[in-house]
Amino acid sequence: MRKLRDRRGITLTEMLCTVLIVLLLTALLVVGIRFASKTYTESMRLSEAQELCSTLTSVISDKLRFCGTVTQDENGGLTQIFIQNVGSVEGKGDAFQIGEDGQLALGDRHLLGSASYPKGLQVTAFTLRYDASTDIFSVTLDIVARDLTPSMTAGINPENIEGILTEVGGRTSHSAILARAMEVPAVLSIENICSIAKNGDKVVLDGTSGEAILNPDDETVEKFKKMYSDYQNEKALLKEYAGKPSQTKDGVKVELVCNIGKPADANKAVECDGEGIGLFRTEFLFMDRGSMPTEEEQFEAYKEVAEKMKGKPVIIRTLDIGGDKDVPYLGLEHEDNPFLGFRAIRYCLQRKDIYEIQLKALLRASAFGKIKIMVPLVTGVDELRQVKAMIKDIMAELDKEGVVYNKNIEVGVMMETPAACMMADALAKEAAFFSIGTNDLTGYTMAVDRGNAKVAYLYSTYNPAVLRAIKRIIECGKKEGIMVGMCGEAAADSKLIPLLLAFGLDEFSVSATSVLKTRKTISDCTMDECKALADKVMACVTEEEVLEILG
Repeated sequence: MRKLRDRRGITLTEMLCTVLIVLLLTALLVVGIRFASKTYTESMRLSEAQELCSTLTSVISDKLRFCGTVTQDENGGLTQIFIQNVGSVEGKGDAFQIGEDGQLALGDRHLLGSASYPKGLQVTAFTLRYDASTDIFSVTLDIVARDLTPSMTAGINPENIEGILTEVGGRTSHSAILARAMEVPAVLSIENICSIAKNGDKVVLDGTSGEAILNPDDETVEKFKKMYSDYQNEKALLKEYAGKPSQTKDGVKVELVCNIGKPADANKAVECDGEGIGLFRTEFLFMDRGSMPTEEEQFEAYKEVAEKMKGKPVIIRTLDIGGDKDVPYLGLEHEDNPFLGFRAIRYCLQRKDIYEIQLKALLRASAFGKIKIMVPLVTGVDELRQVKAMIKDIMAELDKEGVVYNKNIEVGVMMETPAACMMADALAKEAAFFSIGTNDLTGYTMAVDRGNAKVAYLYSTYNPAVLRAIKRIIECGKKEGIMVGMCGEAAADSKLIPLLLAFGLDEFSVSATSVLKTRKTISDCTMDECKALADKVMACVTEEEVLEILG
């Protein structure tokens, strides 16, 4: 039995998800699907993949069909089999086959999802099994990679992903955040995991503790099964908070809203009793495609979310590319430090041709719900003023065209830079609202790359410097009478929620799966208790002292 931990050995997900995964080769992702009855464990070349296709066609030609892509490396080896769709289809004669173009057809339901996987990802083997007791065919598909980009993670179908292990990344990397929102257990930053895991290995992983164990013994497997059962029981108990107001024990009400990455995610927000959308990450509309979404495509996406939320607030963040979110067709050049480079609002204000299309689509969609516009990575008042000037010009254009929109649409700032924190008093006079992005705010305040395991020990929202920054932003916003929310991971942190309530935070924006747990934490608090706790914490000068008080 071999224990593997993320290099920090700390929690990588807020939730507890445990799972038993069979790693057939050096696997990153393990996917289960119903399939056919033959076992292939050797690495395949293209000809072998074609043979496999032929075999499956003869076995299940009348039951199943899917489509995907087979590509080759320069030496003719198999570099990728990307399965896009799988569905049960009665009475069809074609299962799947590879044409000269390398395409596998047919199908109508996403398996892994819609993500485009780069050459660096590799499918090394299929294992197909038949269980006579259940009459179910199954196949496990292994994909090998060092990292999962945000677009790849956002594109997966969580129903078919059992867990994620990577060599790089961190708890607040966008990939980790998206995996957590989908309730896919992930352990990131495991050194050399792609070379340590061998064919036939088994692994159990705990997304809460950041622990993965290769080839666990029976006792460990039972322990993890118990942890998973406890997690499911906790979820069931939290259902009693559905439909209840988000307020403290002594009646102080707050808004409890959701973070989403695509229009379909709004369904989960409604299902989990979210009171609106506090962060719609629009960059995912631009990813996993070869060209920019048109104004009409963007309009339909924003309108869809607004209508699903039925008058509840929908805060839509404008295009936030750069950093770890690359969109090749937008022409971003390679940068040595992209998180401090040409990204987010900096890019948009220099590519107004792209930004104007998004802003116009947002304004048009505002006629169908309570849409608000949020500007990311602001460092000064001048950037906010430029955006508002662009919006004013677009409004004039829409007026000439006779297009209906919300003439009083709110434009706010995502507070995630030390510069914005220091200028919060001035920004609060011109912004309609603040939303604190604690993930980047923590990284920038502590001068830490949140994906770098060697300095990950410095990345902590519990650090007094970060807590003081958060408190200042809230105080400046409250002084000017604007709403102050939080859309970073800290908004769902049960240890931090009492502090945020004491500081006066108005809105908590969390993943949909965290709504009920966050509501429970809020409802267990009284403001007197929160303020007493905050007084003690804000007197601390080290993270260790803070954690000692918070427990």
